[in-house]
Amino acid sequence: MSSGDDFDLSDSSSSDDSDLDELLQDDDLEATMLLLAVKDLEDRAKLLNRRRGFVFGRNHIQRNRLLGHEQLMEDYFAEVPTYPAHLFRRRYRMRRSLFVRIVKDCELHSNYFKQRRNAAGVMGFSAFQKISAAMRVIAYGIPADYTDEYLRIGEDTTTESVRRFARMIIKLYGPTYLRAPNEDDTKRLMEINEKRGWPGMLGSLDCMHWTLKNCPKAWHGQYCGKSKDATIVLEAVASQDLWI
Repeated sequence: MSSGDDFDLSDSSSSDDSDLDELLQDDDLEATMLLLAVKDLEDRAKLLNRRRGFVFGRNHIQRNRLLGHEQLMEDYFAEVPTYPAHLFRRRYRMRRSLFVRIVKDCELHSNYFKQRRNAAGVMGFSAFQKISAAMRVIAYGIPADYTDEYLRIGEDTTTESVRRFARMIIKLYGPTYLRAPNEDDTKRLMEINEKRGWPGMLGSLDCMHWTLKNCPKAWHGQYCGKSKDATIVLEAVASQDLWI
């Protein structure tokens, strides 16, 4: 390094100290700190607004929730619905009476599924809307906002409905339906099937091939059968009343 590039660390340190002393003695320091504090509060407020979601009046959609409820009830739950029972069963994967029972149970045990007015006095979504949206997402794996145009229910509400609906099903029906049969249950199922002409049968077995999308190339030969794609076999046993 040339002599022109040499520098003294002690001189630099003393210079920095003097600059700091001048800054601390500056009358504008208090105003500067105040401005920095205000800026920090503004940044925190912006971050909080982003976490809360949209602000009313900006990106807000007037969905007419009541119209979505009335249309749903007319199509499927009226005395003479637009779509008959077999179409309801195909689209909801269950009978209408069972679906109504589930809706009533969820309304009874969760305030989230009760139709209420919000702070602005606007009537909220009905349990039929929320659970219909949740059921279609679960049954078909569709995006959360796929039924927005029909049910008039947004993506965030649908996602929350799916989470709460799943928890409620586990809470209400888990002890009865989401457990393995014990010895008494097995004996009862055997007796039922023996009376139906199938002695020794626990339930009906069904299986299906599920595509193993991320199967490693080295394993393809182990999982390929009649199809050229790698698949795994999923088996399920069901009793005649679908208890298991």
